[in-house]
Amino acid sequence: MEKNSSRSFSNFSLGITCLIAFITIILVRVVYVIYRTGKPLNRRSPPQALATLIVLGSGGHTAEMINLLLVLQKDRFTPRFYIAAATDNMSLQKARVLETSWADSQSGVKGISAGFMQIYRSREVGQSYVTSVWTTLVATVHALWLMIKIRPQVVLCNDPGTCFPLCVIAFIFKVVGIRWSSIFYVESIARVKRLSLSGLLLYKLQIADQFFVQWPQLQRKYPRAHYVGCLM
Repeated sequence: MEKNSSRSFSNFSLGITCLIAFITIILVRVVYVIYRTGKPLNRRSPPQALATLIVLGSGGHTAEMINLLLVLQKDRFTPRFYIAAATDNMSLQKARVLETSWADSQSGVKGISAGFMQIYRSREVGQSYVTSVWTTLVATVHALWLMIKIRPQVVLCNDPGTCFPLCVIAFIFKVVGIRWSSIFYVESIARVKRLSLSGLLLYKLQIADQFFVQWPQLQRKYPRAHYVGCLM
């Protein structure tokens, strides 16, 4: 009886020790990823094509992202994958038009090589924060499947709620060593005095590698952000 009790206690102690060691390793890895966030990876390595995920939002968000993509080094950030909310067809249509115009401008190129996908929205406009908890969980599961499929090296987003679960999963991928994705977040020009909910979460949690704002007063309020002027 005493031997069985002693063996059970030893197994329990071993399990607790392994759990503590695992949690410690994860915490150390999280701290390392946060420390490395925003820093260049390897300047000595030659430039290579980077699989790029572009998160589109409805209305003005897509217009801002299109303006940003116009100055993108297309040969460097390729292949490109566009993601928009399941209820947003207009944004993906605009992205297809942009990619088609790029393909037409290149001699010898037939068709477009970009991917276009839709994702469940984390939170609809006007939706209560209570009900958005469930929709965020659903969107996160869907986002996980898409991120495993794409495994982007660069994530570009500018405020749509759909970007948050994608960015969180990209951060988790960095922690567990699946893929190191550089996350670039550009706050919407409509945000003059305070950040959006997505932007605030990404800023406070230090998930984004580079965080850009379009108004100088926002940069003063959030000093880790970079002021880039108006993109529109």
